Amino acid sequence: MTTLNTLNNLKTKKIRVGRGIGSGKGKTSGRGVKGQKSRSGVAIKSFEGGQMPLYRRLPKRGFNSIKKKDIAVINLNDIQKLIDSKKIISDSKINIDALKKANIFRKSINKFKVLSNGELNTKIDIEADYASKIAKEKIEKAGGQITLKNQSK
Repeated sequence: MTTLNTLNNLKTKKIRVGRGIGSGKGKTSGRGVKGQKSRSGVAIKSFEGGQMPLYRRLPKRGFNSIKKKDIAVINLNDIQKLIDSKKIISDSKINIDALKKANIFRKSINKFKVLSNGELNTKIDIEADYASKIAKEKIEKAGGQITLKNQSK
């Protein structure tokens, strides 16, 4: 019996506001007089009572460089699919302009890299900015050639 009484004492009763002056929460219902905070449905966003708000306490993160170059990535199996679907011609030199013209890359792309995922069974002549070692080997194994521009050695 005593345990039930102690549990009931732990719960706080809901304060019923606006129920007469005798309750201590009547008339203005504990909201003070006039002003923004006395109105219903108004909350001052991110205001923490004068404490430095969370969004100002946290550091700014990230930086978008204006000089950043977008580098696109294309795999050998993607190149093979494009050749098979005749979006690009294997006889001509495949470079960034040809890939942009075929709507494979966005116009904002300045450089691209060839990666080795997949197999290549067509002889191609490709001009890229970057390429992985295995991609070079696979292109040369298929009888094609790859030239890398802007290569820093």
